[in-house]
Amino acid sequence: MSSEPQPGTYHPDPAISELADWLGSPVGPADFPQTRIRFRNDRAAQSVGLDHLSDEEWARHFGRFESLEGNLPQPLALKYHGHQFRSYNPEIGDGRGFLYAQIRSRDDRLLDLGTKGSGQTPYSRSGDGRLTLKGAVREILATEMLEALGVNTSKTFSVIETGEELWRNDEPSPTRSAVMVRLSHSHIRIGTFQRLLALEEAGEMSQLVAYCLEQFPGPPAPDDAPGRDEPAVQLMHHVVERMADLAASYMVAGFVHGVLNTDNMNITGESFDYGPWRWLPTWDQSFTAAYFDHGKLYAFGRQPEALHWNCGQFAVALRLLADSEPLVAAMERFGPLYMEAIARRWCWRLGVHSRGVESDGPMIAACEKMMREDGIGPDAFFFSHRGGRVSDDTPAELVEALEGYEANDSSHEYWSDTEPQSMLIEEVEAIWSAIDERDDWSVLEAKVASLRRMGDAHGEAPVPAGHA
Repeated sequence: MSSEPQPGTYHPDPAISELADWLGSPVGPADFPQTRIRFRNDRAAQSVGLDHLSDEEWARHFGRFESLEGNLPQPLALKYHGHQFRSYNPEIGDGRGFLYAQIRSRDDRLLDLGTKGSGQTPYSRSGDGRLTLKGAVREILATEMLEALGVNTSKTFSVIETGEELWRNDEPSPTRSAVMVRLSHSHIRIGTFQRLLALEEAGEMSQLVAYCLEQFPGPPAPDDAPGRDEPAVQLMHHVVERMADLAASYMVAGFVHGVLNTDNMNITGESFDYGPWRWLPTWDQSFTAAYFDHGKLYAFGRQPEALHWNCGQFAVALRLLADSEPLVAAMERFGPLYMEAIARRWCWRLGVHSRGVESDGPMIAACEKMMREDGIGPDAFFFSHRGGRVSDDTPAELVEALEGYEANDSSHEYWSDTEPQSMLIEEVEAIWSAIDERDDWSVLEAKVASLRRMGDAHGEAPVPAGHA
C-alpha cells in the first residue's frame, strides 16, 4: 500500500454520470478568499497522472474546482441516509463536500476525487460547509499512518488553506479554514442504499448494484452460497468480505475510527472520513475516540461488532431486491472471514509467516495478553517483536507462542531505529501547534516522510484470497 506508484496517465472516466440524476445534486464550490496550497500528495497524483500540474493549476482545480478536462462538468453532492450511532437519520447527505471528478488508475480502478470543506450544499442543514485547517491536518496524519499500516484507506490528496475564520464549539475559535480533496475508491455508502430502500426505489437500487459490481468487482461467492448468481447477493458477499478485512485492519493497527455510522461505510471496504480518530496508547478494548460516544458504541474492541451490524443494515436495504435467506447466509461469513483477516494481518505486521488460523489464534492471544499486562501499546509491541524476536524480559508464554514462526524479511533500516513511529494524541497536538502558533509546516512534512518510510519497511499488506 505504501510502495512508490508507477507513473500514470490522466484517464478521466465520469462513470457515475449515468446515475447522477438521482444519486446527487449538482452544486458549486464556495468562493474562498484565498487558495494557499498546504499539502499536495504528488505520490498519489502521480498514480493518476496529475502530478504534472503546476501549483497555479493545482489551486485552480483543487481550491476553485475548475473542471478537469473530460470529467464531471459540475460537482455532485451525493444523497444518502444513514444510521448515526444506530439512530436512523434520513436528513443527511454531502453537507460540506461533493464528488468532483472520477479517474482511472494505471491498474484500471475507478477512483473518485471528493472534497471536504468545499462549501454548503442542499444537505448542509445548519452547517457552514467548511472544514477547519486543523481537521485537514488531522486527516493527513490519519491517512498517512493508516496507509503505512496496511489499512485500505482513502488518501489525502490536497489541502488548501482558504483564508476564512471559522467558529467551532470543540476547538479554540476563531480557527483557520481549509478545503481538502481525498482520493477514494468510490463514495458509494451503505447509507446510499438505505436511502433507496426508504424511498422504495427498487429500479434505482438495481442500477446501483449493477454499477457497483461493474466498477468494484470482487471474487465470486462460495459455490454453495444460496442465490450466488443474483446481483444483490453477489454484492452482499463482496461487502461482507471487505468489511471483515477492514475491521481486522483497524484492530491490528490499534486504530479507533470513532464514528462508524452507516453513512461512513464505503461499499468498497475503504476507510474514509476521519473526525475524532485516535490510536491506542495501550491495548485497551474500551478505549474510545469520540468524546460524544458516551455509550462506547464505537470503542476499540467493539469495532468488529459495529462493522458487522452495518453489514446487517446493508442486508436490510438489499431486501428490496433479494430474499432474506441468501443475504443472511452472506452475513454469517463475517465471523470466519474476520478471524482469517486478523491472523493474516497480525502475522504481516509482526513480520512472520502465518501458520493458519488455528495456530495463529493462540499466538495472537499471547501477544494481546502481554500488551494488556505490561501496559505496552501496539506500536511498541509489534516493533519490538518484529520477525518474532524476543528478549530476556519477554514472558515465557509469548516466547513459547512465537516458537516455530518463520520470520519475513525485516532487513529495512527502519527496524533498527531506536523506537517506532506512532500517532498518539500528544504528537498530533504538537504538530498542529507548530502550524497554528508559528506557521511551521516542517514538523508535519517530516512526520509524513517518516510514516512513508515505515510503510516501505512494512511492504504491501496481505489481501484476502481472490482480491486484487
